[in-house]
Amino acid sequence: MPDTGRARILIADDHVLVADAFKTLLQAYFEVVATVYDGRSLVETAIAMSPDVVLVDIGMPLLNGLEAADRIKKVKPEVKVILITVSCDPVLEEEAFERGASGYLLKTSAADELVTAINRVLAGETYSTTKVATPRASLVDTTKPRSDQAHGPLTDRQLEVLQLLAEGRSMKEAAWVLKLTPRTVAYHKYRLMKRLDLRSDADVVQYALKSHVLFS
Repeated sequence: MPDTGRARILIADDHVLVADAFKTLLQAYFEVVATVYDGRSLVETAIAMSPDVVLVDIGMPLLNGLEAADRIKKVKPEVKVILITVSCDPVLEEEAFERGASGYLLKTSAADELVTAINRVLAGETYSTTKVATPRASLVDTTKPRSDQAHGPLTDRQLEVLQLLAEGRSMKEAAWVLKLTPRTVAYHKYRLMKRLDLRSDADVVQYALKSHVLFS
């Protein structure tokens, strides 16, 4: 791919119309290298293409934006991540920055604010929508690596199984997505439910919502 001299942007949003709108807006200022529509594709594409900035919706299927950002930063720490959400929630914002995000933007923001946010993070700054009232500096020191696991004892694979099952996918569907056998998925489900003391599928969904694995 020829070097255009412009920053390279990867867009991730499960709503095709929203993703296309972002692309139309941003390609006037940056090089949009790809658009993806789920969290797993996002991680794979970001690692393969090494964009300068990843723009990702938090509420993504298969793997949510927070988990995807976490995995991208572990492999490609130089990639800047801007998380976009409808949630004006300081706690969620704090978790986003703890996971290595450089920006947190509300979907109600003006279009030009998105361009501003990208330019700010490219300059090495962090950016948070002004509508999110909690001051950025008081939340977390983003220069320090995360030392905790946001979901306690669960492994990455268990988190993937948890999200897929909480999305309403069957064992067979989850196995197909993860390229595992249904029996292996059933084992991971058993282990995560035992670790979290969950007793039903409804408990799984409630835990996924409360712990920001799944977004309503």
